[in-house]
Amino acid sequence: MTPIEVATKTKAPRLIVLGASAGGLRAVSTLLEELPAPFPWPLVLCLHILDRTHLDFAAAFRRQESWVIKEAEEKEMPVPGTLYLAPPGYHLLLERDGTFSLSNEAPENWARPSIDVLFESAAIAYGPQLLGILLTGANQDGARGLHKIGELGGLTIVQDPETAEISTMPQAAIKLGPIHHILSLTQISQLLERLSATEGT
Repeated sequence: MTPIEVATKTKAPRLIVLGASAGGLRAVSTLLEELPAPFPWPLVLCLHILDRTHLDFAAAFRRQESWVIKEAEEKEMPVPGTLYLAPPGYHLLLERDGTFSLSNEAPENWARPSIDVLFESAAIAYGPQLLGILLTGANQDGARGLHKIGELGGLTIVQDPETAEISTMPQAAIKLGPIHHILSLTQISQLLERLSATEGT
């Protein structure tokens, strides 16, 4: 069964969380370029970037003109068509009421923001209405969180390690499993496009 066929049997989410590390800027940019606009759900991204204290994070995605791109803010409610970025130096979480919160607690998996922290909190807040995507990366952050998303009824997607710039992160998630879909970036965008076409039907 193809990703598009599977999508017809999958309930559309209310929120999509993404995680990536090494190679993630290119992977996320490619994904955004292939997604339909306007997009019916918020995207929330935790991306590891070394030495990013002085980096204008959103500038990396400014050519994505069909998207509103911003750092997530405390108590903000995510809205459709917006890509929210985890701010440098803070864990980004989703509260049970669906709003963002920020934390400066200790790093997890040597990372702050941590993908696991985002994914696990979002899984608790959104349950089966959450879709989690783990992309290229050089460590194991995100594997545990993606497992939690699946455990609480959400849909889980991992970039095919053979297509990832760095395969460590996708492989860690697959090893921990189970994962609903292991797909290339193009296949991920096809699945999301099909799900977005069924929104409201």
